[in-house]
Amino acid sequence: MDAESLGLLEETLRKTMLSASGAKLDAALAELGWAEMLSDMPEVAMPLVFRLLGETGSHASVLNDVLLETIGGLPGGTPPMPYAGGGWVVWERRDSTDSADSANPTLGGLPLRKVPDGQLLRISEARRALGWWLVGSARAMLALARQHAMDRVQFGAPIATFQAVRHRLAETLVAIEGAEATLSQPNADNVDLTSLLAKAAAGKAALTAARHCQQVLGGIGFTAEHELHTHVERVLVLDGLLGNARELTRKAGSGMRARGTAPRMAQV
Repeated sequence: MDAESLGLLEETLRKTMLSASGAKLDAALAELGWAEMLSDMPEVAMPLVFRLLGETGSHASVLNDVLLETIGGLPGGTPPMPYAGGGWVVWERRDSTDSADSANPTLGGLPLRKVPDGQLLRISEARRALGWWLVGSARAMLALARQHAMDRVQFGAPIATFQAVRHRLAETLVAIEGAEATLSQPNADNVDLTSLLAKAAAGKAALTAARHCQQVLGGIGFTAEHELHTHVERVLVLDGLLGNARELTRKAGSGMRARGTAPRMAQV
């Protein structure tokens, strides 16, 4: 796909995601050929779709499709997914009719439902897809904080001119760029490890963005009226899905210590 076609596809997807979410977005993506894109060009479809989900703040059940494509499952299924702390969840394809159901609540506004147990699947590609979603959410938070810093005036100057604020924004950008570079690395021979580390890096970057952008926004960032809180809740849930950054980092470290070697992850 050439650059012009990719740009048009991104513009179309962004507009679609800004106008729909949940089951409606699932249907819209199906009409746009999401299943064919995932099957024919996953290296383009996954980064693009999941990053835009993060940037726009919408959600869809496309992670199910990535898992099913990987394991050769039947379309339309909802395979159980591991969650941080040893739990399991399923991503429902229908919108909840009762999000306040205390017996079976959603997680962070996403249609994730806890289930007693599940079977560990091949989740490397799904972890990488979630990493792109986390990076997209982190960029959305950074954009909100940057705009606030430029608009908010204190002591006769925009707070974007204050060194402490600039450091927070710069550290956030460095974390995001580092995570995106890790996600962009080819799987090579260490597909499980590279995907694991990429998901961990994306989770850390998103949590860094949540923390620093909250500080830049100050009190307004805590309010329900401001958009930031939706992104913060989203990344807290997505970080835990398929293993959170802390768990994955420990898992990678334990494996390397047991082997006594650290594989080359990138050619530099």
